[in-house]
Amino acid sequence: MTDRTTTPEPRPPHPAPDATPDLSSRDPDWWRQAVVYQIYPRSFADADGDGLGDLRGITRRLTHLAALGVDALWMSPFYPSELADGGYDVADPRDVDPRLGTLDDFAELVAEAHRLGLKVIVDIVPNHTSHQHVWFQEALRAGPGSPARDRYVFRDGKGERGELPPTDWQSVFGGSAWQRVPDGQWYLHLFAAEQPDLNWGHQEVRDDVRTTLRFWSDRGVDGFRVDVAHALAKDLDEPLRDLGGHASGGEAALADFPPGTHPFYDRDEVHEIYRDWRKILDAYSPPRMAVAEAWVPGARRALYARPDELGQAFNFEYLQAAWDAEELKQVITGSLRTAHAAGASATWVLSNHDVVRHASRLMLPPDTDENAWLLSGGHAPAVDPDAGLRRARAATLLMLALPGSAYLYQGEELGLPEVADLPTEVLQDPIWEQTGHVRKGRDGCRVPLPWTTTGPSYGFGAAGAWLPQPPSFAAYAVEAQDGAEGSTLELYRTALRLRRKLIDGETLNWAEETPAGVLQFDRGDGWRCVTNLSPDPVSLPAGEVLLTSAPLEDGRLGPDTTAWLGR
Repeated sequence: MTDRTTTPEPRPPHPAPDATPDLSSRDPDWWRQAVVYQIYPRSFADADGDGLGDLRGITRRLTHLAALGVDALWMSPFYPSELADGGYDVADPRDVDPRLGTLDDFAELVAEAHRLGLKVIVDIVPNHTSHQHVWFQEALRAGPGSPARDRYVFRDGKGERGELPPTDWQSVFGGSAWQRVPDGQWYLHLFAAEQPDLNWGHQEVRDDVRTTLRFWSDRGVDGFRVDVAHALAKDLDEPLRDLGGHASGGEAALADFPPGTHPFYDRDEVHEIYRDWRKILDAYSPPRMAVAEAWVPGARRALYARPDELGQAFNFEYLQAAWDAEELKQVITGSLRTAHAAGASATWVLSNHDVVRHASRLMLPPDTDENAWLLSGGHAPAVDPDAGLRRARAATLLMLALPGSAYLYQGEELGLPEVADLPTEVLQDPIWEQTGHVRKGRDGCRVPLPWTTTGPSYGFGAAGAWLPQPPSFAAYAVEAQDGAEGSTLELYRTALRLRRKLIDGETLNWAEETPAGVLQFDRGDGWRCVTNLSPDPVSLPAGEVLLTSAPLEDGRLGPDTTAWLGR
């Protein structure tokens, strides 16, 4: 266990009226229109000075979230892991990585979060384990044909000596989705080779995840984010099917199969698993919520969000939409329709631990190859950070005005851009090595947060950080923005306070006549959101200006600006 040297207690954040999130404490359906803050634990706050964020660091900084005005925090995996995939290679789903703390530390975190009125959501990773998991190590020792191997997906290879993979299936991270072991068999890994896929046709696998759901629910967890929710059920009947030109199984490949019949993604049988989970989650009072990460088309995604399954699913169409009024309107309208049909509430997200931060991404031309941009260090094309921040602030106010749940990613409340120029020698994401240095990976959105304007890691911890922070982070630090009029942090605080007072129902009404390049809709009877995506200032409709993402220009709404108006 790392020696836990201490760092000074953080200064309390700038006080915010109504900081305690009423929404998360009074309503069992709090999640339907909640604001959830995603924490990547290794990059949030480091309490013991070893350069790696930890649970005690999160606990010490929970007052920041309470003052921000969010309703819940969602933590990416903090379980024992060798970090072959940033923690999503889980060696034990019912424990804490000793570098990040202990179960007692987790209990203190949950208690403090609940004291502050914050709900706690944790990641669950049911598609695969780490290759260090006791089950997989047992499977390797037991050999071909053993019951231990049946918990995973082991197969003999093709070719005269079994030297070829069983199928042409490809890993999401690049290369074959099959890894050979010394005795000649191959195992399936849809992600990194260190993440062998579980066999969800095996009763022990199902029972073990049930145990995990109860384990964390019994410790006060209020909900679960389900990683790769669409991949659990697989067609493993012999002979396994090759996929030909669509071996990776992405959305393009899904379109080549009748819905629900792809060999390993979005199969109809997966929904029986989640109906079983819902019985467990509903046995608690209040019921535990869940949200699916399911990279499938909208109509199929809605199935995961049905009330008798997980209840919500991430809306990636919105994240992927261009900064274009007509495209955004279509995506928003379709997302609300799909969620309503499923009996769910919509979800909205602009950034997370897997994508380029939206303060940078939204400024890239629509046809930009994001990986090529990252490989250029963010120079081709260059992104104007001021213009990017202006657009990001406008996008945030638009998102927060929409009916449903908004999921924020740590650091976006500071306006952090992507750190695109990380030197290749510091990269940690396995994508870099797995693709033979072709794809740079996701480290640029995982750089540890700046809390202060000085120090070896800008207040992240007492020493340096596990990924280097650029000097520009000092200007984005919480200390620099706390109480500063017009700062992005204060914009988020104000917006979240207003949102809690204004939200009413789960519908919106589009204005019938708006200028080209402008989005305008009403929420209930009380307020209106106007976003100008055009290159010219536009006049605002009648109403009291409650909040704008940038100052008005002679009373008009400038380009890349959102306004909330009272009616």
